[in-house]
Amino acid sequence: MLPPASDQAIPQPLTDQAPAAPAGDRAAPGGPPRARGREPGGFLDPVQLLKAFPEALRKLHPRVMVKNPVLFVVEAGSALTTLSAVLNPSVFTWVISCWLWLTVVFANLAEAVAEGRGKAQAATLRRARTDTVARRLRHWQVGTDLETAKTERVATSELALFDCVVVAAGEPIPADGEVVDGVAAVDESAITGESAPVVRESGGDRSGVTGGTTVLSDRIVVRVTAKPGHSFMDRMIALVEGATRQKTPNEIALHILLCALTIVFVLFVVTLQPMAVYAGAAQSTTVLVALLVALIPTTIGALLSAIGIAGMDRLVRRNVLAMSGRAVEAAGDVNTLLLDKTGTITLGNRRAAGFVPLPGIPEIQLADAAQLASLADETPEGRSIVVLAKERFGLRAPAEGELGYSQFVPFSARTRMSGVDIVWSDRTGCLIRKGAASAVLGWVRERGGGAPAEAGWFADSIAASGGTPLLVAVHDQDGPRVLGVVHLKDVVKNGIRERFEELRRMGIRTVMVTGDNPRTARAIAEEAGLDDYLAEATPEDKMALIRREQAGDKLVAMTGDGTNDAPALAQADVGVAMNSGTSAAKEAGNMVDLDSDPAKLIEIVRIGKQLLITRGALTTFSITNDVAKYFAIIPAMFASAYPGLDALNVMGLASPESAITSAVIFNALIIVALIPLALRGVRYSPSSAHALLRRNLGIYGIGGLVLPFVGIKLIDLLVIRFIPGLG
Repeated sequence: MLPPASDQAIPQPLTDQAPAAPAGDRAAPGGPPRARGREPGGFLDPVQLLKAFPEALRKLHPRVMVKNPVLFVVEAGSALTTLSAVLNPSVFTWVISCWLWLTVVFANLAEAVAEGRGKAQAATLRRARTDTVARRLRHWQVGTDLETAKTERVATSELALFDCVVVAAGEPIPADGEVVDGVAAVDESAITGESAPVVRESGGDRSGVTGGTTVLSDRIVVRVTAKPGHSFMDRMIALVEGATRQKTPNEIALHILLCALTIVFVLFVVTLQPMAVYAGAAQSTTVLVALLVALIPTTIGALLSAIGIAGMDRLVRRNVLAMSGRAVEAAGDVNTLLLDKTGTITLGNRRAAGFVPLPGIPEIQLADAAQLASLADETPEGRSIVVLAKERFGLRAPAEGELGYSQFVPFSARTRMSGVDIVWSDRTGCLIRKGAASAVLGWVRERGGGAPAEAGWFADSIAASGGTPLLVAVHDQDGPRVLGVVHLKDVVKNGIRERFEELRRMGIRTVMVTGDNPRTARAIAEEAGLDDYLAEATPEDKMALIRREQAGDKLVAMTGDGTNDAPALAQADVGVAMNSGTSAAKEAGNMVDLDSDPAKLIEIVRIGKQLLITRGALTTFSITNDVAKYFAIIPAMFASAYPGLDALNVMGLASPESAITSAVIFNALIIVALIPLALRGVRYSPSSAHALLRRNLGIYGIGGLVLPFVGIKLIDLLVIRFIPGLG
């Protein structure tokens, strides 16, 4: 008979990270601001516009404008109309000149507002970066006594690659590196914005630390892995400021298309004047420039850069750093998603789900024995058994002395068991063991006992369902015997099946990669609703899978945090490394998740798709809204020579001058109106490519066709009322 459990609570171990809040819903006291769901919509903050306005004016320099040929043509046209207004002053010429200049300024304003967000975030990061004094170890090697090691105080800027520094509680970590000795709780709020501390320890995949974070407890030795000026914080600042942003292939292709359209329409307008002279309707420079600005795709030309910057900014607001715009764009085109099981699909550690006693053994007796045998087991699985016994039967750890003389046996990887040896005052004893089935059965047989067939059946049944069986055995006055089985299982995250169904609607195939055996992997994959799984995966297996997918012209995304993940992260089109992982993983990936949340890969894909859809939607809108401007300007230019063209004046505009002015004003104002949409992104919901195209054409195609007719007519009414001489 087992002794009764007492009411003493079991202290919970410090976990690696606090439970994560939903993506985008955590405050960022020390790091980049976090988004809550979608980006803020509506009109722009006037303060934000005022701050960006001086930068928009500085961008008017021709050396800056020539990088955007569409807007460079508009600026050149603005200069021509201004010169014309000076030489031949008129209300019409001055009004057109002013609005053409405003068109260029508004286009620069879109980019300046987008860049302003990054600069504000970079300023926050700079405040977190300080040039501290580090305690560098001299002639110290890993594994030697730290107490006798000699240290010297040096500035952070003097640290070199592979130097080792010791950091104690309350001290900032001076440089990026890896923990090579010790374990400590670290405050990473300056980087991630998350106030909960995380544990960093030597060995394994949670050894990476970032300069500027603070050690909260204990003491660690950090080996420097970044040169001065090339730290992760420096890279973050450069990325959020946009200094290293490069145009993506898709953006370059669209840029070439806009340049081609601009050249075509420049040639069209230049050759139009001789025809107009021949028809007796020669046009002024002001009218020709207005026509050119209406013809070329100024709207998307003005917003293209802001859309790309905003896409990376949305990732930063979710604490993901993309090393290039190409990575964000690739995320939007991903066909296959490789996800690690632990921490992504499941909660992270196997948990006790039930007690399965052998025939004739009460369940509470099995639970009591399993709980006592797990008190010295510091693994998450062992702790979960203690918790389950408390929840099911109210069992608690015994008070000191209640078990007589007891000696706890901690869990070890060598024995694969944990337990307790109890000796009562009458010198009778009781030995309890819990652990892997083969290890416990061997322990029982060593003591002359046997294992009933039911124990093997129950263990096999649990393993077949994807769980892990742990046997519990006891050796007392009745001899050694097995009491039953503890069922451990991976707990699939709530809502993960719905997320994978969402990805399936996007046309993305989900594959779980795990080191588990095929039976366990299959059970988890079926429960989570995955398309496929790769069991007993080695680094070579992951690489081979990625290459097979890419050979079929598919883009692949995956997450990883260990050195063994680095080859696959480098091979994947979108490789998301965890910030808590090794330096090798962070160097290999093209994105870094500062929160170290593997499930965020799903959010990254959504943001990538939103970027592509936003660019496509605004391109469609830009092209279709030019149609209304043609109907406003072409009849106005030639109605005097060809009265029949007056039938094309479907908007009933008051005069040729007011028609051209209204079209130019609308062309400028629509850029400002679309800046919030470019920064926030078009709302994305999972659906097929056909459905997305239909929605794109229906909303932004038809909307881009109808809105200018209404807008130009309203502006025309205001022009003839408030600007004398244009009615």
